[in-house]
Amino acid sequence: MTFDPNRRRLLGLTATLPLLGGCSVADVLTPPPPRLYVLSPAREFTAGLPRVDWQLLVETPLANTGIDTARIALGETQSRLTYFAGANWVDRAPSMAQLLLIESFENSNRIVAVGREATGLRADFILKTDLRDFQAEYNGGTPGESRPVGRVRMTAKLVRMPRRIIVASESFEAQVPAKGSAFSDMIEAMDDALEAVMRRMVEWTIRQGHANVEADPIPAAFDR
Repeated sequence: MTFDPNRRRLLGLTATLPLLGGCSVADVLTPPPPRLYVLSPAREFTAGLPRVDWQLLVETPLANTGIDTARIALGETQSRLTYFAGANWVDRAPSMAQLLLIESFENSNRIVAVGREATGLRADFILKTDLRDFQAEYNGGTPGESRPVGRVRMTAKLVRMPRRIIVASESFEAQVPAKGSAFSDMIEAMDDALEAVMRRMVEWTIRQGHANVEADPIPAAFDR
């Protein structure tokens, strides 16, 4: 994917950032505010995606405590996470992913209505997701010296309302190597990985929901 510097809504930027540790006493007593980063929704989709007239509610993804945070995670090993100092996501990773996924559905222009729990949407389908991986990985290298990989993995279940029947489930994963060793390259890799996962999830949801409604139409008088 070609990097468009205007595409990423970046609230702060630095060339490289150290991991937590090695701070001076002054830094501990009066730490500077972290730079904030937000990623981008999916904007381009496969041609021929069906247009649907049902409504979708996107729930906040579930996530383990290691990534249910605004801190930017580094997966040092399969069993250990650390965090970058001086930089955060603009929101907790699951909340940010939820809003970007909703925006991705809206960008598809293929669904009549999509929203989150707080909107009170009377949904025909609910999309339940788990955010399983959301971190940079250096595969044994050293941050600032080796090129990281942005890794995002989500699972999804599409639930038909009002019967609350799971009609489809799937897992989506993307691993995108960064173009360089700078912190900004890692953010770009995370952005591309999340965009790839969201694009595939949007297309899968619309196609699965469309096929389900074709086989079992929603009654015209259905009170959502």
